[in-house]
Parts: sequence; C-alpha cells; structure tokens
Amino acid sequence: MSPVGNELAADVEIRLPETANGLAQDEEWYELSQDGETRRVLFHDYAQTYSMPGVYERLFYDTLKCDSPRTVCGLLEEHVEGEGRDPSELRVLDLGAGNGMVGEQLAEMGAEQIVGVDIIEEAAHATERDRPGVYDDYLVLDLTELSEPQREELRSRNLNCLTSVAALGFGDIPPAAFSEAYSLVEEGGPVGFSIKEEMLSGEDSSGFSRLIEEAIDGGALELKAERRYRHRLSLSGEPLYYVAMVGEKAGELPAVA
Repeated sequence: MSPVGNELAADVEIRLPETANGLAQDEEWYELSQDGETRRVLFHDYAQTYSMPGVYERLFYDTLKCDSPRTVCGLLEEHVEGEGRDPSELRVLDLGAGNGMVGEQLAEMGAEQIVGVDIIEEAAHATERDRPGVYDDYLVLDLTELSEPQREELRSRNLNCLTSVAALGFGDIPPAAFSEAYSLVEEGGPVGFSIKEEMLSGEDSSGFSRLIEEAIDGGALELKAERRYRHRLSLSGEPLYYVAMVGEKAGELPAVA
C-alpha cells in the first residue's frame, strides 16, 4: 500500500547521514531543513517527526521501506478470516497508534470500530491532519496511569481486538502499558503485534521477551501465527527484522512491575 498523508512541503528537505555504521536502531537520526534552518532529529523523536506533514512517510516508507503495518494487519486478517470470523465484527484498540498508518489498514479490513491510543499529542494531531476519520476515537493518554473513569470509558466500548505494531520496546511502550491494553480486550479476541526479533531472543532489557514468554507458556495468550519479516532498512542499508505475532486472548497477562 502506498501510504497516504500530506506531501512533503516544498521548502522541507530531509538528509540522511553519509555514514551510519555502528548506530543502534534507537540512535539513528536524520537532518531536517526548512526556511534555512537545519536540525538533527532522532528517528525515535516521533513528536518532531509527526509535527511536519509528510516527513514520517517520506523517511520510513519511501526511503527505508517500512512494511510493518501491512505485514501485521495482513497476518491478523488471515487469522480472523481463517477462523470464520468477519473483520467487520472487530472493535480494535490500536496501541501506539502513531500517525494512523495501522488504523488505515484496519479500516481497509473493515473493522467495526477503531480506537487509537498514543502518549504523544503530536501523533493525534498528525492523524487528524493526514488521516481524518480513520479512527472512531483517538485518545492521548498514558495507559500506566489510567484513572478509573478512563478505564471504564474504554471498557464500555467492548473492545475485542488489540493491535500494537512496531511500537513495543525501546522505551516507547513499557510492558505495563501493553498489559493494561491487553486487559481491556474481551477474552477470545485476536491480538496482533510485532517486536524486534532480538527482543524475543534474550537480548531484551525492556521486559517484553519475558512477558510474552510467560503469556504463552501460562496460557494467557494462545499463539496462532508468527512471521519473521523485514520491518525496514537501517540507515546503513541492512534489513531490520521483526517478528509479527497473532494470537487470541485466553486470560490475563501476568502482573508487570
């Protein structure tokens, strides 16, 4: 799919570093020039990137060939239809919704309701600017600090599906936030997410590897499908591999400190 979203403004220029060998994924950066001013922006400084129309799409999709929304949502759709369910019955909580690219895929699937959640105000503004109407609601909040009224409001939506695409780890979404989102979804509902493959092989300080392992081993998550895929290219041109996982909620996740 060709991402929609505003075109890059004529006075905006994106430049990548000439050499990027040795940079970790969360250390990568680009230069953004506008009106004669140039600033360096970390890839994971999403607030700055989302604030400029077209920058996210040009950088991650056109240049670095990101394929996570299509891959995860495609695997989710395969599972749902394989179970004889209609995607139009899905009421989805999209965790780490960003600028709406996953929501756009879910809308194309025909999901009945899509609620986006992100902690970054600029992400909500970018979604409204570039993809208005994709989400039935977009909430800017911290799931680790939900008030009881906020929790009850989310529960009242009878959510029966959870997605979180390329948003787990690196400190963007902690395990406790994922666990809270998981608790808001009806039992038996499909869950689709992706995570950097190293974070599933022990090279993980975020806690997600242990959380997912315990969820599967303990029966809280019935894993139905998984797929290793190229999330995007690194600045040095090397593929960054993630694992897309789709399962069904069969219980609550173990407590997260």
